[in-house]
Amino acid sequence: MNWTQVEGKWQQMKGQVRSKWGKLTDDDLNNLDGKRETLLGKVVERYGIAKEEAERQLDAWIRSVGQDDDQSQNARR
Repeated sequence: MNWTQVEGKWQQMKGQVRSKWGKLTDDDLNNLDGKRETLLGKVVERYGIAKEEAERQLDAWIRSVGQDDDQSQNARR
């Protein structure tokens, strides 16, 4: 999965983002509107981590979401 897909499915993805980064509020998620850079900034702000670490976490999360999506598609076949 790439970020364009995440942005397009933002309403569905908010719950998964909230599961990964529980310190983000509902208002944060609603205001992010799927924007990657804004999400990075919020993760840095809420967790007090470096931007590079937030990017690493976000990239790992996107990979895991893509794998979950692939597995669910294979299960439907």
